[in-house]
Order: sequence, then structure tokens, then C-alpha cells
Amino acid sequence: MSTEQSQDSTTTARHWRSYGPLDLHPILVHAMEAFNEHGYHGTSVRHIAGRVGVTVPALYYHYENKQALLATLLETSIKDVLDRCRAAAAEAGPAPLARFCGMVESIVLSMAHRRSLAFLDTEIRSLEPANRARYVALRDYLQHMLLDTVEAGRAEGVFTTPIPADAVRAVLIMCQGVANWFRTDGPLTAEQVAERHVLLCLGTVGHPVPSPALQDPAPYSSR
Repeated sequence: MSTEQSQDSTTTARHWRSYGPLDLHPILVHAMEAFNEHGYHGTSVRHIAGRVGVTVPALYYHYENKQALLATLLETSIKDVLDRCRAAAAEAGPAPLARFCGMVESIVLSMAHRRSLAFLDTEIRSLEPANRARYVALRDYLQHMLLDTVEAGRAEGVFTTPIPADAVRAVLIMCQGVANWFRTDGPLTAEQVAERHVLLCLGTVGHPVPSPALQDPAPYSSR
């Protein structure tokens, strides 16, 4: 599978900490909202068309069916996460510790700032086999990026986890879980949540985090 960035994503990736409004077709926006509110199987094409204010045939002109809407949304989400994660790693440089911190920060920021999109990951079970395989391949690539970095850190003695693959899975579950509970009106900003998760994830891969860092996580960030 090609892992090159598309030209369309390059500008966004260069500013991986910046998030503007979602740039989605109105049909996708309303489909995303409906899937989040009622679930994939609880949402009909007619319901989505009604929310958009178009006829069902007009919706089918843009997207083949409801499955195409879900697949497009999920792939849009994971590709954006990958682009930002690659940009964070590139900005951090070759050192495994800085790369790991940057990637974790970028994933958590994506989960918080793109919560409505990221939350749809729970609907992976609703994807048809071909769409599921394509999405899983992209998600696996994200996992491999982190695993390669952790393995490099272990080789340098920066990370000490004896079970790197399990540690990386735990890191991703922890980061992706932010989409389930983060609220913009909550006590922490997305950036504060990302800083805390960097510390939590460093502990998961076996990098010592001294207690003063709990108040000032900056030394461990990729900034």
C-alpha cells in the first residue's frame, strides 16, 4: 500500500496542530451526524436526504449508497489522522522519543478536534468486506508507524517495554478513546488532553516520567 501523502493533504499536514471547520460535502456532514445520533443501521438514506434537503435520487447522484457514505467518512478520518501523524513525526526528526511524542500528540488532537468523525470508528463493524479491508489497512499502517518508532526507541534504550506490539495497541486504544469522552466545554482543552496522554503513553512504552513532568509536560512534547 502506498504511504505517500496526497497533494491535497500536504498543506494540512504541514500544520498538523491547526484545525479549521470540516471541509466535507453537505451530504457527508448530515450523514456523519445521523450515523452518530442513530447508528449506521438506524439511519436510512431517506432520512439523510431529508436532513440535507434533497431527494433520494439526488443523493444517489453523489454517493452510490449508504455504505459509500460510511466508507468515505471513515477513510477521510483515518487519512487525515495519518497525514497529521506523518507530519508530526517528520517535524520531530529522527529521535524515537520526539517522534513518539509528536505522533501521540497528533493522534489525540485529531480525536478531540475531529471527534464527530473519529467517533465513527465504532461503525467499522458495519463496513462491507472490501471497504473494511481498505480501512483496516490504513489503520494498521498507523499502528505500524508507532511500532517502528517504539522498536527504534528500544534499540536505543529509550523505551523499555518488553511487549512493544501490545504496548502500541494499548497506546492507540487510549488515544482513540478520547473521541468517546472529550467535550469542548469540559475542564481540559484538546491541547491539555494531548499533553497528558503523551505522559500516559510514555509510561506505557516504558519511558520514565519524573513526577515534576506531571505539572510541566513540555520537556516530553515534540514542540
